[in-house]
Amino acid sequence: MNKSHFLVINADDFGFSHDVNAAIIQAHEEGILTSTSLMVTGDAAQEAIALAKNHPHLAVGLHLVLVCGKSVLPPAQIPHLVDSQGNFSHNPTQAGLNYQFNQATRAELRLEISAQLEKFRDSGLNLAHVDGHLHLHVHPVILNILTEFAAEFKIKFIRLPSEELTKNLKIDRRNLLTKIIWSIVFGQLRNYGEGLLKAHHINFADRVYGLLQTGNMSEEYLLSLIPQIEAELVEIYAHPALVNTDTNNGGEIELKALLSHKVRELLTVKGFELSNCAKVIH
Repeated sequence: MNKSHFLVINADDFGFSHDVNAAIIQAHEEGILTSTSLMVTGDAAQEAIALAKNHPHLAVGLHLVLVCGKSVLPPAQIPHLVDSQGNFSHNPTQAGLNYQFNQATRAELRLEISAQLEKFRDSGLNLAHVDGHLHLHVHPVILNILTEFAAEFKIKFIRLPSEELTKNLKIDRRNLLTKIIWSIVFGQLRNYGEGLLKAHHINFADRVYGLLQTGNMSEEYLLSLIPQIEAELVEIYAHPALVNTDTNNGGEIELKALLSHKVRELLTVKGFELSNCAKVIH
C-alpha cells in the first residue's frame, strides 16, 4: 500500500457535553483523531468551538441534529419537527417517515437545516464536512436539502456510510440481524447518495467504518479491521467519551482505541496517511 491511502479519523458529538469534548481533544492531542463533528445545539457547543479554535489542526464539520437533540429554531417556527421544549423525536424511524411523507415537515426541515448551517458558520470555524446524528442526514429528503445549500454554505464533503458486512462479521458476529438490516438499508441509501453527491460535485469517502460496530469501535476491532481495508479514501468514526453514559455506553472503549499506540503503528505499517476532509479535497 502506498501513501495515496488517506484515512480520516472522526469523532461525532463534539459539543454534546464537557466530558465528550475533553475526550475528543485528548484523542486529537495524544492519539490518532484528525477530525470531529459539532452539534451546534449541544449543551457544550460554545466550549467545543473555543477548543476547536485552540486546535487548528483538528478539522471540524457539522453534526446535523434532526433526531434525539435540540433545534436551533424556536418551537413555534417548526411545530411539526419539535415539541414545545424544542426537542426532536427520539425515534429515528418515526422521524424519517415523518420527513418523507409530511409536506409541512419538509418545509420546516429546510428552515432548521439552514439555521444549523448558519449557526456553524457564525462560529467562525471552517466547515470541513457534514454528517448527521444517527445518520439521518443520508435520508433522501435531507440529503437533497443539503445539496441545495451546498454552494451557499460551502459544503464540500458529506459522509455516506459504507462498510462491508463480511469484513465486520469476520471480526465480530454479535448483533447479526441488526447488522444485516443496517447493511441493506444503508447500502441503498449509499447508492442513492453517491449519485446525488456526484451530480452536485460534493466529495465523499470510498469507505466509512463505524455504523456496524457503533459503540464498540475498540482497539481490538481496529487492529483486525485495518489490515482488511482496501479503499483509497477512508473514514473511521467513533464516539469517544471519558466516562460511559446511558447515551454513549462505549465511549471509554472507543477513546482507548483512538489513543492506542498499536493502532497508530499498524496504520503506519499499512501506509495510511492520517488526514481530514478539508485536506483531501484540496
